[in-house]
Amino acid sequence: MRDPDAPRLPSSPGFWRSPLRGPWLTSVLGLVLLAGITVLFVTGLVSYAAYNPGLSPVNDKTPDKGILGFYLFAWPTRPHWLYRLNQGVHVTLGITLTPVLLAKLWSVVPRLFALPPARSLAHALERISLVLLVGGGLFEFVTGVLNIQLDYVFPGSFYPLHFYGAWVFFAAFVAHALLKMPTALRNLRHLREERNDLVSPRPAEPTVSRRGALWFVGGGSLLLFVTTVGQNFDGPLRRTALLAPHGGGDPGSGPNGFQINKTAAYAGIDPAETGEEAWRLVITGPAGTVRLSRAQLAQLPLHSSALPIACVEGWSTSDQWWRGVRLRDLAALVGYDAGDPPDLFVESLQRHGAFRSAALRANQVADPRSLLALYVNGEELSPDHGHPARIIVPAAPGVLNTKWVARMTFGDL
Repeated sequence: MRDPDAPRLPSSPGFWRSPLRGPWLTSVLGLVLLAGITVLFVTGLVSYAAYNPGLSPVNDKTPDKGILGFYLFAWPTRPHWLYRLNQGVHVTLGITLTPVLLAKLWSVVPRLFALPPARSLAHALERISLVLLVGGGLFEFVTGVLNIQLDYVFPGSFYPLHFYGAWVFFAAFVAHALLKMPTALRNLRHLREERNDLVSPRPAEPTVSRRGALWFVGGGSLLLFVTTVGQNFDGPLRRTALLAPHGGGDPGSGPNGFQINKTAAYAGIDPAETGEEAWRLVITGPAGTVRLSRAQLAQLPLHSSALPIACVEGWSTSDQWWRGVRLRDLAALVGYDAGDPPDLFVESLQRHGAFRSAALRANQVADPRSLLALYVNGEELSPDHGHPARIIVPAAPGVLNTKWVARMTFGDL
């Protein structure tokens, strides 16, 4: 039966009765998040830089970023697995940390209802940072998980929402860490923890120890890790990625039997447009415009590259063998020196949706592994992998490896 003397309002100290809450548990969870969220923030910035948003408006999904774009740089092409590693860490770590974040919020929930709201100016600033921290953390994790599941139920584009949300959240996170770090370290050094407002004045009987609670949280994180990390690999391990957007799917077998994100049917590609008689690649440069059929492209010098596909949702493939015409050789067809090609603007037959066109920097065009691919693993591209031709560039996000290429325009962007 309910204790008639028990407080009925969450703002009362005795309302929260769990004996697990206290500075020690909160400090352990906080230090784990301090390391994990710092890695998430850095890999998130690196992931955004991989799009080269300063290159062309078509790549920039946050045009009003202002000084928040100070870190941007020309994205390299070496090592070729750079984006695959970065995005795999970002997404897998974000999902793995979800139980830790929820446990941390649970451990400090009494403070969210504490009265009065502000006892001093310093306390008011701390409470404001806490609201931004909690709200921003939940927003970032929820939008991130929805994005990797391809569930865009939130209003607006994921890119600016997640980008600006990350800056708000991380600013509050840094302020909170600076305020609480000395106390957290002190709590971990001492066997007898300090008593504060998180410790219930009338705790209930414990059903699990604090270390047991940490094992429970760690077990939840391990479970999420195991059911997510497989999306970064091909073969049987991918089937363990139950929480990945394509983790349980079967991409088929054969040379084209590797992961895809967007099918030809989803993109609205009409098979009549990609037939040998209808399709022509239009290439434009200072020497004029060249139109080539697929058969004519196949007559040009062909080269091979072993490169993966890595997507922003976190999944990636192992290296696939691509064969096609080097981008720098195509630049030479329209008046550029193959050794010093310019930027490239690529347009797809896809008429709607984000990244139906993309821009590539000159260093990406110049890399000898960057191809307009016609074949993969010894076979012609399938419709879902971009037939009749697609871009493949080392270390570039998957969305910049444009499929169903229709037009290529070389020149400074």
